[in-house]
Amino acid sequence: MNKEIISKIIGQLKQEERFPDWWKSEEISIPFFDNNKLTITFMDFEPEHDKTFIDEADQALTNFLTLNIDDRNIISELAYKNCMDFLETVGFDEADEPLRQIRNKNEIWNFIQPTEIYVTRRSYKDQNIYVFIACECDWEQEHGLQLVFRQGKKLTRISDQDGHLTEADAYDKPDEEDELLSRF
Repeated sequence: MNKEIISKIIGQLKQEERFPDWWKSEEISIPFFDNNKLTITFMDFEPEHDKTFIDEADQALTNFLTLNIDDRNIISELAYKNCMDFLETVGFDEADEPLRQIRNKNEIWNFIQPTEIYVTRRSYKDQNIYVFIACECDWEQEHGLQLVFRQGKKLTRISDQDGHLTEADAYDKPDEEDELLSRF
């Protein structure tokens, strides 16, 4: 029998059968993505072991859900750079020509498709709540793209989907050497 938890921000989340520490919402309108609807999953959450998770996740979601297209456009340069760095690494492919023709960095969002939002606690170091958006993108079909927001407030990582919340975690370096995270 599935359990349910309640978020004051997004309502009821149902426990996933395959991953009992994952809790999934119904689709929610996301202002950051033109009010497209996405599910939100609380990951790595065991209610009996983390009594403050839901309140902290709700605060992070409150922060994140205030972000809109203007906030998204502020980070367009980083998304565009991720794309161009990838294309430079893999070399020329005629299929990538529309990406190379981008003139306004905000156009990069036409090539990014968000699929789901996850909320999780960083398991060590700051142990903050992070909101990350898993996306498909036209330039990196295999690994996609992830956008990670510490406390739902500010982008602290943009990368392929590698399972790490921070560059510091991905490359085993101190948080203060993580360019985006250290700006938080």
